[in-house]
Formats: sequence, structure tokens, C-alpha cells
Amino acid sequence: MSEIIAQYGTIFLALAVMFGFFMAWGVGANDVANAMGTSVGARAITIKQAILIAMVFEFAGAYLAGGAVTETVRSGIIRLEDSGLEQNPELLVYGMLSSLLAAGVWLLVASWRGWPVSTTHSIIGAIIGFAVAGISVDAVQWREVASIAASWVVSPVFSGVIALCLFLSVQKLVLETDDPLANARRYVPGYIFLVGFIISLITIIKGLSRTDLQLSVLQTLLIAAGVGLATMGIGVALLRRLRLDTRESGHELDNLEKIFGVLMVFTACSMAFAHGSNDVANAIGPLAAVVGVVESGGIFAQESSVPGWILLLGGGGIVLGLATWGYRVIMTIGRKITHLTPSRGFAAELAAATTVVIASATGIPVSTTHTLVGAVLGVGLAAGVSALNLGVVGRIVLSWLVTLPVGAALSILFFFLFQAVFS
Repeated sequence: MSEIIAQYGTIFLALAVMFGFFMAWGVGANDVANAMGTSVGARAITIKQAILIAMVFEFAGAYLAGGAVTETVRSGIIRLEDSGLEQNPELLVYGMLSSLLAAGVWLLVASWRGWPVSTTHSIIGAIIGFAVAGISVDAVQWREVASIAASWVVSPVFSGVIALCLFLSVQKLVLETDDPLANARRYVPGYIFLVGFIISLITIIKGLSRTDLQLSVLQTLLIAAGVGLATMGIGVALLRRLRLDTRESGHELDNLEKIFGVLMVFTACSMAFAHGSNDVANAIGPLAAVVGVVESGGIFAQESSVPGWILLLGGGGIVLGLATWGYRVIMTIGRKITHLTPSRGFAAELAAATTVVIASATGIPVSTTHTLVGAVLGVGLAAGVSALNLGVVGRIVLSWLVTLPVGAALSILFFFLFQAVFS
């Protein structure tokens, strides 16, 4: 057993729990706000409703499909061979504590400023920092870092193109026809099916893949199609109960957006569950690593089981983060980039979901934040570049670029601090 871990194990566990909760809070304040931002910005749901949806679906996703096994070294960033972690497991503890605290601090700053940044890239940048400072430059998988940098461009562009195509289809099939209301009733059920199908694919591919449930491609597609049909049935029932204002023709646009508003309730609930099932690992992965090393007395393992209480901690932190500071990023995504309506917001959310599914199937590293911002930009471009707030867009892109180096710098600072205190 490592002498340092034996002596300070209880303190390490307490710090890991506090920092893990802090990081989960940051995920809720920033990343979850991204998922809710388009629905709130399009006024399909209120901020209070977004918080209630997140309380149920983010927590359910985090706890039910948050992962039986979580990689303690995120995305293969650290080269384990000859890293020295097996002989000095306390280095991993210092590193993961530093990573959680560094990523949490950056998310605190970004959320306060209303910047939508990537929580995944925040924690990866922090882990890179501790690996370089505590092990060696060669311990970092730089090819993986390069692919992450490439995703800064690939994911928002890809998502933006899909969002633009989706919204143009809405314009051609519904908005710019002779009888938009009748066409909305005809085609919106098909869009609702698409929402259920895509979101269930996200849940299965990215969420349930962390459990012991093994499904073939055909089984996955059949289940997703079944969920899509069920979703469409619920949507059709809600549409029939929808009260439309038919007194004057001037209310036609409002009626159309009410119909698309029903779609956005589905996307908000589904995105929250999918997000909770996937991105809770950003907070609980390093926490699980520290718990595993301390409880084993210093035995290093790349993978470790995640106890239920850690999933509960992560889910609780996410919900609290959204409830307290989430509105700041929600306002940026939903109302400061471009004007969003339910039809535009629906196209943006479904495009982001589709991008995540395709990226999961092909192994391309993408960020929920980047895909959503790209999708919002895509639907904004449908009305021309003048419809975009380029100043806000510029600040968002700058915050993306500095996320990795800032996370790394903070992590190095905290790593040496912990090493000086406990060694």
C-alpha cells in the first residue's frame, strides 16, 4: 500500500467528493444549459420548466445509464505504458483532484460570463496539464489531442449544415406553402418520429453502451423505430388537444409555432436524458478513479466500477448547477446568437442530436456544446448573416479555443499545490 494514500486516504476521498460535486455543478450550469437553451430561447418552455425537465430526465439519465464502467483516464489521453502511475498511485490522485478542481473553476468562470464551453474539453485539458507536469510530455496521447482540436471545426460545421437543411425542409414543406397550417399537421408527425428515433439512438449508443446490455445494429434500429412511433403517437395526441386561434388569419404564424413548440418539448426531455447518461462521466470519471485508488490502497486500474452513490452525487450536482446559474448560458444559446422560434429551435436541436449519433457511430470526438452552437448558427444563416450576432459568436469561439490551455494551466498549478501539501 502507498504510504501517502494510507496516511491521507480519507482526506483524498473528501476532496474528491467536494471537487466532483463542484465539477458536476459546472456541467449543469454550462453543458445542460446548452441542451435546454434552444427550447427556452424559442419560448417553447420556460426556464422553470427547463429546470424541472432537467431534474427528472438529466438525473434519470445520469443514474440509470450513467455507466457501470467509466474510463478513469478520459478518452485515452494518458499513455499508460511506462507512466509510473503503478509505482506512484498518489500521482494519479493528485492529478484527478487537480483536474476536477481546474475544470470546475473554468466552468464557474465560463458560466458566470455566459460562455457555452465544452465540459469534456475542460476535463481533458486539465488531464493533459497534470500528465505533462506530473509524468512527462511523452505521457500524453498527442494524436488524440489533435483530433479534439479538429472537432472544434468539424462538429459545429457538420451540425450547422444539418440544421440548415432541416429548417429549409420545414420552410419548403410547411412555412412557405399555400396552406401552412394543414401542411404542419401533415408533416409535423413525421418530424416527431424523427426526434424519437434520433434521440433513442443517442440513448442506446452513448448511454446504454455503458451498461451490460448488448444490442446488435438491427436491434438498435428496431428499438429506435419503435420509440419513434410511440413518440409520434404521443405527439399526434398532443397536437389534437392543442388549442389554436382560428379567429383571424393573422394568427396563423402563432399557430404554426405552437405546433412546433410541441416538438421542442420532446427534444428538451430527450436531450436531457441523453446528456445526463453521457456527460455525467466528465464529473464522476475522475472521482471514481480517486475512490478506486484510495479504497484499493493504491492499486491503479484504468477502469473502475462506479458506485451508485457517485452517480447520485453527479446527478444532484448537475441539477443544482442548472437551477442556480444555468440561466446565464441558456440566455446566450437561446437569445443572444440569433432569433429563435420553435420551428428554428426544433431544427437546431434535432441537428445537434443527429450529429452526436453519427459521431458516436464513427468515433469522431465531438462536443454537445459545439454541435448545438453550430446548429443554432445554421438556422440563423437561413435568414442571412445579418441575423447572427457576430460579436457573441466571436466570444464563444474564443472561449472554445482557450478551454484546453486554461484547463491545463490551472491543473498544473493545483497539481504542484497538492504535491507540496501531501508529499
